[in-house]
Amino acid sequence: MTEEKLMEVARKYRENAYAPYSKFKVGAAVLAGSGRVYGGCNIENSSYSLGNCAERTAIFKAVSEGENELEALAVVADTDGPCAPCGACRQVIAEFGIPRIIMGNMKGEVRIATLEELLPFAFSAEELT
Repeated sequence: MTEEKLMEVARKYRENAYAPYSKFKVGAAVLAGSGRVYGGCNIENSSYSLGNCAERTAIFKAVSEGENELEALAVVADTDGPCAPCGACRQVIAEFGIPRIIMGNMKGEVRIATLEELLPFAFSAEELT
């Protein structure tokens, strides 16, 4: 699947965002090794820390369906430049080793990064042993 198609799916999911407090709508799509695509949007809560980002929503949906090999993630929002994942999302991206992160905005600007570029010193379970 091309970066453009994955971004298109992310834009579609952005429309479903539940963001009554921040009004900051984000969409994401993750490409699994099987070829299936899972989308997600951000979901806010009046108790702010209980919300969930679009990137994690998409990743968690894929994993809950048995997909553990994830190849690419696209994220899009109405920002000046391409929208980058937050720190918590970066750590989840690292947990599943997603090698290609496609960041975009509603103006069509895109930036592609590797996992290492996005989070060069990611925490891992190996750190615990």
